[in-house]
Amino acid sequence: QVQLVESGGGLVQAGDSLRLSCTTSIPTSYIVTMAWFRQAPGKEREFVSGIRGIVGSTVYSDAVKGRFTISRDNANNTLYLQMNRLRPEDTAVYYCAADLYSCGTGAHEYDFWGQGTQVTVSS
Repeated sequence: QVQLVESGGGLVQAGDSLRLSCTTSIPTSYIVTMAWFRQAPGKEREFVSGIRGIVGSTVYSDAVKGRFTISRDNANNTLYLQMNRLRPEDTAVYYCAADLYSCGTGAHEYDFWGQGTQVTVSS
């Protein structure tokens, strides 16, 4: 069992930045795939960004590419999501996800989830 705890959400204005963190209960070096998803009210949970493998290959959704950066700090067992140039449409609950195997962009592929952190971007 892997426990994930997100932090760093908040209320910001359009154009501002936030950094989300996700701490893990086991070394991140043991986790093959980690990702961020988000869910806005009335919408399905959607993939935001993922990082996979020893090399740390990254992938981003088109909606956030060029604005968000995912990274993993194995020394501190933490996953980050740096979010720049935030927009009102980025408003959602952001979830950290992890799996001990290689996963893609589907939420159903991930076995472990955090409780979520709210990000609200005002216009």
